[in-house]
Amino acid sequence: MTKNITDNYYVKNILILTLSLLLILFTQWIKVMKYGEKGPQITTYTIIGLIILGVFAIIGIAIQRFMQCCPIKFVRDFPILGWVSITSLVFCMMSTKIVKAINAVDFLSITTPILTYAGISVANKLGVLRNLSWKIAITGVFVFIGTYLGSASLAQLGLFLANK
Repeated sequence: MTKNITDNYYVKNILILTLSLLLILFTQWIKVMKYGEKGPQITTYTIIGLIILGVFAIIGIAIQRFMQCCPIKFVRDFPILGWVSITSLVFCMMSTKIVKAINAVDFLSITTPILTYAGISVANKLGVLRNLSWKIAITGVFVFIGTYLGSASLAQLGLFLANK
């Protein structure tokens, strides 16, 4: 009996997604322990918001997998994150309760696992980065400086327009 590759694909992604949601919940719990009443709280809306985010991710993964059969290259190569974002946008425009549930999930609790996964994925590809040459480091420095200066300039403009 042979295993179906698509079944393994979905199982793997759902396991990663479950781990991510549990890490988000754990991170928010740590913030509750640290800040108490002043920090973010874990409510039923938090759990519902995490479930909704998980469902959005599963829908995005399914759409991306389904679009692999599309003859248009742009649609075929469109990233999963894009499909998840479009799905989230559509559902959040349809219901304010979904937005309220997602707002109960602390934003910084979401970024911690995402940055962890990004670091792990970069660490797994250090050999590839090493082969790209020293020019990638210079490009990275200019990107970081440009991002910082752009953000600082926009913040300064916002403060100027707000008369502060």
